[in-house]
Order: sequence, then structure tokens, then C-alpha cells
Amino acid sequence: MPKINGERLLGDLRRIADFGRYQTGVHRPHLSPQDVESRHWLAARMKEAGLEPVIDGIGTVIGKSPKTGPRILIGSHSDTQPRGGWLDGVMGVIYGLEVARALAEDPETAHLAVDVASWADEEGHWGQMTGSRSFVGMLSEADIDKAKHRDEGTPMREALKAAGLAGVPREHLEEGRYRGYLEAHIEQGGLLEAGDKRIGIVTAIVGIMAFRLTFGGIQNHAGTTPMPIRKDAGVAMMRLYNDVMDKFPAVAGPRSVWTVGKMSIEPGAPAIVPGKAEMILQFRDADTRILQAFEARLMEIVADHQKKGPCTVECLNLSRTQPLVMDERFLEAIEESATAHAPDKHVRMPSGAGHDAQVIGLKIPAAMLFVPSIGGISHHFTENTDDADIVLGCQVFADAAAAKPRSSLHISRAPCVAAGVSNCRIPRLRSVSSALSMSSSRRSARSSARRRSQSSRFWTWINSRVLTRRRSPTCLPR
Repeated sequence: MPKINGERLLGDLRRIADFGRYQTGVHRPHLSPQDVESRHWLAARMKEAGLEPVIDGIGTVIGKSPKTGPRILIGSHSDTQPRGGWLDGVMGVIYGLEVARALAEDPETAHLAVDVASWADEEGHWGQMTGSRSFVGMLSEADIDKAKHRDEGTPMREALKAAGLAGVPREHLEEGRYRGYLEAHIEQGGLLEAGDKRIGIVTAIVGIMAFRLTFGGIQNHAGTTPMPIRKDAGVAMMRLYNDVMDKFPAVAGPRSVWTVGKMSIEPGAPAIVPGKAEMILQFRDADTRILQAFEARLMEIVADHQKKGPCTVECLNLSRTQPLVMDERFLEAIEESATAHAPDKHVRMPSGAGHDAQVIGLKIPAAMLFVPSIGGISHHFTENTDDADIVLGCQVFADAAAAKPRSSLHISRAPCVAAGVSNCRIPRLRSVSSALSMSSSRRSARSSARRRSQSSRFWTWINSRVLTRRRSPTCLPR
């Protein structure tokens, strides 16, 4: 099996972190000068690795293998959040580069073809997973015409022109080119660390729904308007917020999350009764049924508050992405490799964050691997992962990438249906190589049941441990 070069891997990660370095992290939003410079550096490194790099008209960098036959596509993103971390996204890109090099250097795997991608704008400065959506045909020219920077309002066309990408063709998924897609990422949470695990094998990526709730009241003098006759939009917002927090747990799953991450009150003066208020509610789960239950419960709450008054309530859906179940045979390849390199230090888990894999996975089979985030911190310049875990994750990844193309199995992606993640799995097979010969349904059923039992016990233990471990505020990033 291929042997990755840990020193080379870490060196590339530290070098690309120089583009937009901010304290111990990186500030490299998509199409910023630092981002554009880093993409040209990536393209040069891909060329040195024997790939044929292209920077397309949306900013995605793809290094294409000149070898023939079905390929594995490995990628992630290299843009960052403002003043973000040095590993979020880009680790998966450099993993792809290192896997391509390691496979080429091993005579047993030198024939295997790997394409490497750094998708544009995963962090959403211009849209939602712009690069991967463009690649699979979900982004039109009209969408690009309308796209503006979320903070500055700059048209995307202007930014593309400034980056030298005006008129450059966009790359698109070529039918039959890929056996599947692999993506590695830091966990961006603390569950692996809390559970003393070093590898997370991602079973599914959560679906996400977001709603804007707008409350209309009557703006008036705070000193002369009696409480009983007020139509205070701020109070109406907080009442609905409390209702959501009280009623959502009844329909939630064990790993459901919901967040009100933005609130605003107008005009926002201490002597004025607010005439308008707004909040954005987001909820996530890997089970379609639970997402549907959340949405139905929200509509019930909104209707009830609208009926009771005294303020009006409008509810607008801002976005909805469906959960995606990862390809089981890819998961088996990762699990087999993790068992070899990190016995008892790996676990199957869903991803609570969105990733490009859930877009690419709509078209071709996909799977993901996580490595631990120290302190569970991400989207902050203090984000970090132990060097040993970075290297281990890449070796597990390389072995999985090498194992998959050598199988002649037809890859079938499990659809994410209303039955949810647990019911979407096919029975576990002990290894990729044994999949061709293993036919006993009783044996695979026992294995599947044992894995579900082990996973259930692990997550029950994790939940109890996380709930009882209270971090001091001094542990949080300043």
C-alpha cells in the first residue's frame, strides 16, 4: 500500500497557510488577492506532482491525472472564513495532493489515477458551495450574474475579472470519469477528542434548513406608550424564540441542532418601542423525517403567534439542503484502513456541518473522513489539529483511495430517504476485498447489528460525557 510523506504533507499545509496568514490562522476569503495567489501556488504544486492543473472560470482548481481509466476525485476547499483557521478545508485539498503523489511513488499503485480539486467558495462569500455546485451543473451563468459578496456587495463578475478569470471556461463533471469522490476534513467539533478517537468515518452529512422570521409591530415612544397597548416587535420575537426552544426538543433526534444565530430590532434605540424585529433560525439533522418535523412544528408555532398577535409574523425559507448518506463501500474501505492504522481509535459519525461532498455526492458516490479538532474549535484562528493526527488521517485516506479503484464492484450510492440514516445503510462487509465473495446474509446482518450496537453505546457515552464536561470560559478563544 502507498506510504505518504508526512514531512512533505505538513510542509505544504504550512506553506499554503502563509497566503493570508492571520495570527495563528488564515484570512483567505474566496477571490481575495491572497486566495487567488494561493490557487496559483496549488496549481504549481499539482503540476510538480504530475497532474495537469486548471483554474476554471469560477476559481476552482482541478489537477487532472493524465492516466487512463476511471479515477478517484479527491478534494475540499482552500478558501477560509474571515480570520479563520489554517486547516478548515485546505487540509483535504493537500491530502488529495499527497495521496496522488504517494500512489504514483508506489509501484503497486502507480497505475491508479487521482484527480485533485480545490473547490471555489465553499465558505459562501458569494453563494452556497459555489465551486462544487458549478462543477455538477447546479450553477448557471445567470446565477453568477446575480451573485454579490455577502458583506461588501461587490458583484462576483467584477471579482472574477480582477482575479483574471473573466471569460475563462468553467470545469464540469465528465460522465464516467470518476469511480467516486473522497473528502477529508477536520471535525470542527469536539466529539472525537472527547471520545479519545483519532478518525471519524462520516456516515452522512446533515441537511440544513434556514428561515427568516420577521415581526411587525408599531414603533412608538417608550415612555408614553402603556404596556397593555404596545405592539412591541422585539417582545414578539422573543416569545416565538422561547416557543421554538420549548417545543423543538419534542421532535428532535439525538443529534439534532437548532440555532438562532442572528437577531435584529429596529430602530434599535432605548427610548423607542421596536416596530420591526427579525431573526434567522437554522436547524440541522441527518434524517429527512426530523427536518420535516422541525419545519412542520415551526409552521405551527408561527401560525399560533400570528393568530394571537398583537404583532404580525412572516416566515420566509432562506435555504434548504437535503442530507446525504455516504457511499457504504467507500466507508468500508476507510474503516478497513482505519482499523489497520488506528485500532479502536475510529468511529462512524454523521457530519453536523455542510461540505462539498454533499454536492458532489448527488452525482457520484462520495465519502468523508474526519480528524480531531483540538478543543473542538473551528472558524477561528486558534483552530488546530495535532500533527500526528493529520499524518495518520492522510495515511488512512491514501490506503482507502488505493483500495477502492482496485475493486470492480459497481458503486451504488444510498439515497437519503425519509427513513433516515440508520435505515439507509446496507449491511456491513468486513473488507472491500471480501465483498466479492461474502454472500452470507446472516453473517453480514450480525456484523451490521454489532456495529450499530457499538456505535449506539459510543454515542450514548459521548453525549453523557459532553453534557457533564463543562469547560471554563477561560478555555474559550478570546
